[in-house]
Amino acid sequence: FTGKHTCGNKFYDNTTCVFDGSQQTFPKILRENGYQTAVIGKWHLESLPTGFDYWEVVPGQGDYFNPDFITMNNDTVVCKGYITNLITDMSIDWMENRRNKEKPFCLFIHHKAPHRTWMPDLCDLDLYDDVIYPMPENFYDKYEGRIPASKQEMSIIKDMDLVYDLKMADKENEIHTTTGLEEAGRNMYNALNPEQKAAWDKHYDPIIARFKKDKLTGKALAEWKYQQYMHDYMRVIYSVDRNVGRVLKYLEENGLMENTMIVYTSDQGFYMGEHGWFDKRFMYEESFGMPMVMRWPGHIKPETQVTGLTQNIDFAPTFLDMCGIEVPRDMQGVSFRELVETGKKPRDWRKSLYYHYYEFPGFHSVRAHYGVKMERYKLMHFYVEDKWELYDLKTDPTEMHNLYGKQGMEKVTAELMAELARLQKQYEVPQNLCK
Repeated sequence: FTGKHTCGNKFYDNTTCVFDGSQQTFPKILRENGYQTAVIGKWHLESLPTGFDYWEVVPGQGDYFNPDFITMNNDTVVCKGYITNLITDMSIDWMENRRNKEKPFCLFIHHKAPHRTWMPDLCDLDLYDDVIYPMPENFYDKYEGRIPASKQEMSIIKDMDLVYDLKMADKENEIHTTTGLEEAGRNMYNALNPEQKAAWDKHYDPIIARFKKDKLTGKALAEWKYQQYMHDYMRVIYSVDRNVGRVLKYLEENGLMENTMIVYTSDQGFYMGEHGWFDKRFMYEESFGMPMVMRWPGHIKPETQVTGLTQNIDFAPTFLDMCGIEVPRDMQGVSFRELVETGKKPRDWRKSLYYHYYEFPGFHSVRAHYGVKMERYKLMHFYVEDKWELYDLKTDPTEMHNLYGKQGMEKVTAELMAELARLQKQYEVPQNLCK
């Protein structure tokens, strides 16, 4: 929204910060230029939305079933149903019944899914039952040479809760866990209404019974947890896909498809068992990379692939540029319009990306770190432990071998150190937040 890194918009983490809604955002600029703006769904910025003609958001992460929504009247209302369907229903309703159809619009449809705890829609509970998901080669990563990675708390083996994450809330109350999340998991089940519980029980009761009978331990338990996680995650993704289809169908049926830019993206990537993990936060490739698909008829050719280094700070300037609106000079991102329209990188396109994660101590215990990524190499500094990591993404794309301090890497390290210092200066990163 701001086109700025965290150090520019001051929202450093999800535990201590409240987003300053008075600051400049690109939806406000669109609104000033005649667009109607709306945001519906996940918000998770502690303060309420500002600068929108319409908004309806969930508190925090939101709940998968029968979620609360905060309205523009500051009322909190409970909506019966499944959150992905509800967010889509509200979004289509806004486009059909609440906007001025004589004006251009910008609508943000922010789904909770696929955030933890990956509770599938009732109609998708049996989806993919016959699938066995291949395990990543580094599922049993030992984290040699990567001390901060060894201290995280997002291991599928150790930290994925049987009751909270994997839905093993048995009615006999015999399955207990030690992560501190068991009660929350049982509360999620208890929040279902009788009709929802009946469908839920039909799917999960046999799984729970079989789990109790098998008494899995060690690798067998770890790999069972991985399969259970993957099945629920993919079912949740399927629901998002279905609801994206509903939005596309509405646009097509109402003559909006050819004059609407559609952007499908995410807040970050996610670990699907790589390094043995779930969640995100690290600068490693799986979570640093973000999915992004765009459709802009007449401007973006189908199947265009963009390989230039882009980042979410670029969204604001790019969308303003595409709408023919001047980009404010204080935005730190740059428009990638030329990349998507031509599929080619301009000569002066950036050669590196900056990343900074501040939230430590925090959930999952990922150590605070910053880093720089270039086309081939990546350098990270975990400044709580003062540990450096260097990776060659060409020869080691899964980042298993830390090359920092290794003979022969001196020139590459010096180049990355210099680029890191340049970026921190360019983005005005406070040095007291780098140690």
